[in-house]
Amino acid sequence: LQPWPMIIRSQGVLVADEVSSVGTKVAGSVAKVYVDIGDVVHAGKPLVELDRDEFQLHVDQVEAQLAQARSAVGLKPEQAVESMQPENSPPVRQEQALWDETKASLERAKDLQSQGVITASEFDVIVANERVAEARYAGALNAAREKIALIGVRQTEVALARDRLRNAAIVAPFDGFVQQRLVAPGDFVQVGDRIVTLVRTDPLRFRGSVPEHHAQSLAIGQEVRLQIEGIAEPLTVQVTRISPSLEQASRSLMFEAEVANSDQQFRTGLFAEAEIVVNPQAVALIVPQSAVVEFAGSEKVWKVVDGLASEQEVLTGQRRSRGIEILSGLAAGDVILNDGSQGS
Repeated sequence: LQPWPMIIRSQGVLVADEVSSVGTKVAGSVAKVYVDIGDVVHAGKPLVELDRDEFQLHVDQVEAQLAQARSAVGLKPEQAVESMQPENSPPVRQEQALWDETKASLERAKDLQSQGVITASEFDVIVANERVAEARYAGALNAAREKIALIGVRQTEVALARDRLRNAAIVAPFDGFVQQRLVAPGDFVQVGDRIVTLVRTDPLRFRGSVPEHHAQSLAIGQEVRLQIEGIAEPLTVQVTRISPSLEQASRSLMFEAEVANSDQQFRTGLFAEAEIVVNPQAVALIVPQSAVVEFAGSEKVWKVVDGLASEQEVLTGQRRSRGIEILSGLAAGDVILNDGSQGS
């Protein structure tokens, strides 16, 4: 018996940490393209710029409409709309003054009527004038509230127009490389059209799978020895992600392991073989590779009992550089020929 960590083998590929098909939020004509395939880009840096003239004109238009709406209620340029009370707008103050005048006239008319100076019909006219003035004041107040609300609408329109102007420059969402450029100057793009494909390759992800009967043995943090195609030395990484469900077609469980790639030594798509150590404390019955011989499709060793060697069929497991795992056919302490070819 020897220490024989339980290992699951898997094959897979290195995939990018992030792949983004960067699109445009606004429609327009491509004015400038700043990147091409293979270029290094940084988050926030422009990739493509659309013609900005139309977007700027729209900003100017809605800003003028906002200034018009503010002037309608007497707001000064530096005055916040939140500080504006409908009662303080010029049209409302004008109607307030007229209403106050008619109310004063009504009070005087009441005194004159009590003295018999004016007739009932003249008094009714004065009462009607006061009611009209009150209604006009209420109408002016409602109109002022509507105009203040319109200022909020205009402010939102200005914010949207400025946002469209900013979106005329399409920027990189993260640090990475340009995998594909899909537009050229002069192209007209619609909302949502892809313009550039970006990939982030630090870190990379090894993506592999294990059979269903090993699915319960897989856990986050387990050691993974990774042999990447074209790279002499294996890497030691860890399981970082495990799929919550098995793939129904292959009955296998997908997992990932992060591979540091700050020096860009590895490229996406490289084939790799992984050995996942699921039980580092395991032991197994091990014999030298030279002790096992194959004949007619079966594997045998020469077992020595009482000084006589005879063939013993065995069931083998994993083969490693330091020996072959024996699953059945031998027990610890058995004596076998170290070189199975010496048996006859």
